[in-house]
Amino acid sequence: MSSKRVAVFRKEHFNAAHRLNNPNWSEEKNERVYGKCNNYNFHGHNYDLVVQVIGKIDPESGYVMDMKLLSDLIKEEILDKFDHKNLNLDTEEFKDINPSAENIAIVIYEKLRAKLPDYLDLRIRLYETERNFVEYPVI
Repeated sequence: MSSKRVAVFRKEHFNAAHRLNNPNWSEEKNERVYGKCNNYNFHGHNYDLVVQVIGKIDPESGYVMDMKLLSDLIKEEILDKFDHKNLNLDTEEFKDINPSAENIAIVIYEKLRAKLPDYLDLRIRLYETERNFVEYPVI
């Protein structure tokens, strides 16, 4: 393997609905903290997901990671489970976790991290809107 590390990126898109709500808080506090995002009937986002994989270039393939394999992994682990879903109601992952952008990014990271070899580093960037996005992990 080359000693140089390179980052490769795969960008995907999914649509999902959610409601930000802390069941331990009063309705008033949830409304104050989450505002429109606490809508009882949920609301949706067009999420843009950027998956960054970092590693050394394999001298035989010339790849850090086969992008087709990465694309298939994201489709199977993330898109098939979250796209056009209500994250609060339709997914096991958010049954007990408030589906904020921060928590969604961490869940995505954990699902993909479990499927990638240890020698590859992973970072997730999730755009909830064009101007609001989160990254995990923070380096």
